[in-house]
Amino acid sequence: MSKNRLGQDSAYPKSYAPESLHGVARADSRSRFLQGDELPFHGEDIWNAWELTWLDAGGKPMVATAEIRVSADSARLIESKSLKLYLNSLAMTRFDSSDALADLLAGDLSAVADVPVTVSITLVDDTRRHAIRQLPGECIDGLDSDFSFERVDPSFLRVTEGLTRSEELHSHVLRSNCPVTRQPDMGSILIRYRGRPIDRSSLLQYLVSYRSHNDFHEACVERMFMDIREACETEQLTVYARYNRRGGLDINPFRSDFETRAVNLRLWRQ
Repeated sequence: MSKNRLGQDSAYPKSYAPESLHGVARADSRSRFLQGDELPFHGEDIWNAWELTWLDAGGKPMVATAEIRVSADSARLIESKSLKLYLNSLAMTRFDSSDALADLLAGDLSAVADVPVTVSITLVDDTRRHAIRQLPGECIDGLDSDFSFERVDPSFLRVTEGLTRSEELHSHVLRSNCPVTRQPDMGSILIRYRGRPIDRSSLLQYLVSYRSHNDFHEACVERMFMDIREACETEQLTVYARYNRRGGLDINPFRSDFETRAVNLRLWRQ
């Protein structure tokens, strides 16, 4: 793995460059909100690469998208700028088929993440897979509250009186910042849970408190999961973020204690 290139000027490789890839230890962020080695959730990080291009065996340019799935159990997450540089290094490289390219991508990314990574390539004649979708459940963005942007504040979270329920709530005002460059990352968030009713206004307050927070997408979602699970004493919980694309990539972390796999549903801003 190469040195982290976030926040640095980087020349785009002109040929296949797996050395561009860089992994970041998940433990670095998790040490701030997790205790012990056993994870209280499972899940995956779903990447969509929208600008994938290469040459076929005869030298003709090909274009496609790629879905990349990295398990949350991996020792390292894949740093986004390094993935962008790596994928762009393939633009002038010949492959016999898209399957051959997918196999190469999976092998290189698995070596960085230290777990098997799956890669699926979609060619331009199969665009139905990328239809615009909506998050399930009710949107909480219309609620009023007293918002604070100084720090992530789990004390906002509270439950209300009522019987145990299962519900889906979502918001489109998610914003956090890259911990290296401080560039903002915008997105949407889905909370699916079973338990006592979560006060929706308090949940919106909590989500908005990430507006000035600096951390990787994956760590933000994991911290949300832990805070909601503890503060609201949920019986079941899923937290699924759909971040907007940057540099031709979007990152979509999914964490749950009762679901095993996320649907890769493209939202209106992706």
